[in-house]
Order: sequence, then structure tokens, then C-alpha cells
Amino acid sequence: MLEKELIYYCAPTLAGMKTANLFSFKFQEKNKFLKDIFALNNAANGKGVKIDILSIRENRALIYVYRIKALVKDLSKPGVFDILTKYGYDTNGDVEELLNVLKTRLKMTICFPHEIGLFLSYPVEDVSEFIRQNGKNCKYCGLWKVYCNVDDAKALCKKYEHCQAVYRRVFKNDRNIAQMIVSA
Repeated sequence: MLEKELIYYCAPTLAGMKTANLFSFKFQEKNKFLKDIFALNNAANGKGVKIDILSIRENRALIYVYRIKALVKDLSKPGVFDILTKYGYDTNGDVEELLNVLKTRLKMTICFPHEIGLFLSYPVEDVSEFIRQNGKNCKYCGLWKVYCNVDDAKALCKKYEHCQAVYRRVFKNDRNIAQMIVSA
């Protein structure tokens, strides 16, 4: 079940098209879930992908799947550190330290911290405008709220959706996640 959800929600990351994806997963038994995450991580890590648990509340986990090198690149884009610093991140830290701050911020807030889009490869301009406008007045709402470059965002969303459809179809034909992760 977990492997199917990873394919369903994270295909663009697994395919190397997107830095990261995030999804919520409901589990029955915590120890089995943690074993499954560990096994899937072993398959993914050798290909430059990491599967991380950002938070667990009761029997639900927020799972973050990302490409390590791509995340480092995304977080070094102009404007990113300005936003992260505003929310208490030490921008001299490495990716693991930044993710630990994100995990802490997730525990402290009822909704998602606004800067989470930076960890999901959303354009910096869109994250900045989302924060500035409190999530209102977007020009397009696709996989994220778009404030700038609407045509580019629509095209990218379409590519991601196509990738998800292909990955779902391939997975149904008895491929496993290890076979479907494109190496970095």
C-alpha cells in the first residue's frame, strides 16, 4: 500500500522531473510502517532519492520524498534564504538541518508552514507572493497557487500529471518502486 501511494503522489520526483513531493499516509501499525519506510529508503537512496517522515500524528504520517542534490540546488536559489531566515532557519546549515527546522515548524503550526513550497520546488516568486497575499489572489491554482508565470506553471503541471499517469500504469504492470526510480 505504501509503495502504491509513493508512486501515486511522487512520480515526478521518482522520475527525476521534480525535486520533491509530499503526501499524507494513514498506517495501521507503526512498527510495520517504519520498517516499510526503511526498506523503501534503502531502495531509493542509491539513486539519489530520500524518503523522510516529516511528522507523525496518531496513525498518520507526512511523508516527504526528495532528490538530495536537487534540493540543495533549489534552496540556494536567489530569494530562498531571505524567506527561510524570516521563519527562523539557519541558512548556514545543511539540508538535514533545514529539514529539522521544517519538522519543528510543522509541529508548531496547525496548517503547513508557508515556506514549505520552497522544499517542494515551487517557484520562489510564487512562494513569496503566497506569503505576502496570505494565499489569496492567485492567478492560477494547480498543484500550487501560482502568482507569476502562469503559462509555464500550467505546462509544468501538465507534465507532472502525465508522468503520474504513466507511473501508475507501469506500476499496475508489476513494476516495483526500485525499478521505477530514475538515478540522479
